[in-house]
Amino acid sequence: MKQIILLISILIFISACSSTAETKPIINEPRIPEVEEPSLVLYPPLETRSPNTDFEPAFKAQTRASSTQTQASYSYAILNQDLVEPWGIDVLPDGRLVITEKQGRLVVLDHDGTFLSRISGFPTINTQNQGGLLDLSISPEYEQDSTLYFTYALLTSQGSATAIGRAVLDLENERLNDFETIFVALPYLSGNNHLGGRIVFDDKQNIYLSTGDRQDFDRRMQAQDPENGNGKIHYLSKDGEIVEGFTTTVFSLGHRNVQGIAIHPLTKEVWANEMGPQGGDELNLIQYEKNYGWPIVSYGEEYNGNPIGDKLTQKEGMEEPRYYWDPVIAPSGMIFYDHTMFEEWQNNLFIAGLRAEAIVRIVLDGDTVLAEEHLLQSEKQRFRDVAQGIDGSLYAITDAGRLYQIKAK
Repeated sequence: MKQIILLISILIFISACSSTAETKPIINEPRIPEVEEPSLVLYPPLETRSPNTDFEPAFKAQTRASSTQTQASYSYAILNQDLVEPWGIDVLPDGRLVITEKQGRLVVLDHDGTFLSRISGFPTINTQNQGGLLDLSISPEYEQDSTLYFTYALLTSQGSATAIGRAVLDLENERLNDFETIFVALPYLSGNNHLGGRIVFDDKQNIYLSTGDRQDFDRRMQAQDPENGNGKIHYLSKDGEIVEGFTTTVFSLGHRNVQGIAIHPLTKEVWANEMGPQGGDELNLIQYEKNYGWPIVSYGEEYNGNPIGDKLTQKEGMEEPRYYWDPVIAPSGMIFYDHTMFEEWQNNLFIAGLRAEAIVRIVLDGDTVLAEEHLLQSEKQRFRDVAQGIDGSLYAITDAGRLYQIKAK
């Protein structure tokens, strides 16, 4: 009897399964084809010179990463060499280039470097030493509002300060309309160095702005003061106000002189490079309310060889750089590459190197630097800023007034 009951139970189970199989809809989920990523070929580190300091890195990949070389064939050309102290570059939706010149002019070039116009109309600017008209960014809604955002060393009777202004670009009449200063990183101070001045928009149309410590032994501790506007990365609305939900514009503190800032295309993380003293240039992953240590910790030293403060590279409550250079490369403008012209460059960082005299390519794996490449080093130029063209080519400007373009062959 038990065997008969067991047999009936099995038949009922099989019948139920068969019925379910017949009535259940069949869903053909789309298959995502496997994409073979371009191979990353690694070589010994580029840097072979002795470091300025004897500090040990906090972790293995923090400095002197392997070098690599772009596998795709590319060419480069000088498109223009008549710029005058260019500092920032961006690309309009139609491919034309807008470039700031330090003395207070905006240059408009065609995508091939042909000169179109040179426009003035800025407020009074401190143009001494590292001051001047600095970075620029097109509005996230440029096609609707034709607005450009600028950073500059605003000059007043009280001194100067890093500021953001915006204006409507009137290409037809070659002028800026309705210029207004929307944010000033107070206080006003004497001195003309370490003004920071890089800006980038996030996908919420808010602005990240970098400011420097103003390069003064008596002032640089202000980078640690959350009430002081210098030595910070600020987070602002597109109108220069505190972003809703925040209580201050200060996003992070403890910065010496951030000259490059960029947002990862996929993760939306904020990355910034920072000019160190003698040794100790940094690449940082910027996080809200974090302290990046300057001038309490550093992997560099004073220019006369003396230690920075208590000669600390690590301290509780202060962030380690994800990468540092010693000797320095003097990093400046920086972007993430995001185009199919160079598949192997996808999500790589490109940093304009002043002391390196190269465009520095950084390959990341998460928040770890895998490899480093120096492009156009044979040109022996101090590269100031980089931008990605709408066709995927790479543009770069130099202190000598050159505009370069790199593109696939």
